[in-house]
Amino acid sequence: MSRWQRSERPDAVEYDRRFTEGEKAGRDVHGEASFVESVAPPGGSVLDAGCGTGRVGIELARRGFDVVGADLDAGMLGVARSKAPDLAWREVDLAAADLATALDLASGRRFDVVVAAGNVMIFLEPGTEAAVVANLAGLVKPGGLLVAGFQLDGRVPIDVYDDHCRRAGLAPEARWATWDREPWKDGGPYAVAVHRRPIGPG
Repeated sequence: MSRWQRSERPDAVEYDRRFTEGEKAGRDVHGEASFVESVAPPGGSVLDAGCGTGRVGIELARRGFDVVGADLDAGMLGVARSKAPDLAWREVDLAAADLATALDLASGRRFDVVVAAGNVMIFLEPGTEAAVVANLAGLVKPGGLLVAGFQLDGRVPIDVYDDHCRRAGLAPEARWATWDREPWKDGGPYAVAVHRRPIGPG
């Protein structure tokens, strides 16, 4: 059972309803999808890592992206499947020893963007963060991006996250304070970190 599953998380249906009602009230609930759309090639491939009820992945698919959603929470995935049964949803642990196999990906398949929205990084089982970053980085195409947004409350300091990315072969590309690109300031409470896999050796 993951740290997320042990937390006092909301019921999956209720969790999803919050965003549905927010959207009906005129709130933009697709900031993460808009961000990914702005950095991904049109119609590119996206792994929504820690996809929850599918809010980000479903919106990206609606915008023409080839999406695979992955999460360990069966309840959350059940809601995602009910909303978008034609999309690829995978119940997996992002820390799995062979994530590509766990995701049932075609041999050698990689993604233009791997996105971990929704505070995925701080809900990982403590001690697995480096392994998860390495797993996600391994699924990024050369020239592609790993994008993660999460609260900076001491569980995963941004410099530690950056080091995990560096060790996984990714180079820092950009950092923002929000998904709508408010400028980053040291000591901020939230980060959207973008790292790129270089093209070629290294």
